[in-house]
Amino acid sequence: MDIDVIIARINELARKKKEVGLTAEEVVERDELRQVYLGNIRRNFRQQLETIEWVEDAENEQKGNA
Repeated sequence: MDIDVIIARINELARKKKEVGLTAEEVVERDELRQVYLGNIRRNFRQQLETIEWVEDAENEQKGNA
């Protein structure tokens, strides 16, 4: 499912909760969508962390090879 669609549905459910409340099914749907959204954020963050190159480590390796 597209993340934009997930966010739109989460926001729709949030507005509905403020206005009239949610049914039990909608609460379950909201919680599931939140988990998908958070999983996506965690996965993207982890990917960003994995691409970080530590400059100190590279400098130390070069000094050790010299």
